[in-house]
Amino acid sequence: MTAGGVATVLQPDYAGAWTNTSPYYPIAGASTWPLFGVGAYVDVKLKKWVQFEAEARFNRFNQYANIHEDSYLIGPRLPVYRFWKATVYGKGLVGFTSMDLGPTPVACTTHCEVTGRFTDVAFGGGLDIKLTRRLSFRAADIEYHYWPTWGRTSLSPYGAAMGFGYRVF
Repeated sequence: MTAGGVATVLQPDYAGAWTNTSPYYPIAGASTWPLFGVGAYVDVKLKKWVQFEAEARFNRFNQYANIHEDSYLIGPRLPVYRFWKATVYGKGLVGFTSMDLGPTPVACTTHCEVTGRFTDVAFGGGLDIKLTRRLSFRAADIEYHYWPTWGRTSLSPYGAAMGFGYRVF
């Protein structure tokens, strides 16, 4: 089992736009403000080809209109190719994301921020490099997320991460 921490960058695929008519729904669209954040992961290797990954990412820095995302995912991890001290892997994760959608277009006098919890399916891969017997460097971890239900449409954010891991067992 390896536990680690990462620094993340995410293109949220949402820039704060809403429909013009009631009921109001958010509109997907590329944002010019990438989100930055931190995250943690745990990789569990049961056998050579039986591996799992769980991760949590908190993308809360560089916010535009108070928009941020926190994701919690788990799923299988597959080592695709090994060379030197490096392992190229692929993964398919599922879980949920909590998102703050920023201010609502409706005039209000109290809390005007809209939040939501959405199903998140992520596909990705990366490169881990073994530095010592216990320490590894996650050189790249790229993910494409798909949220099947988001307002009246779907959302497709994508991101990358880099960090260090420590083999516990």
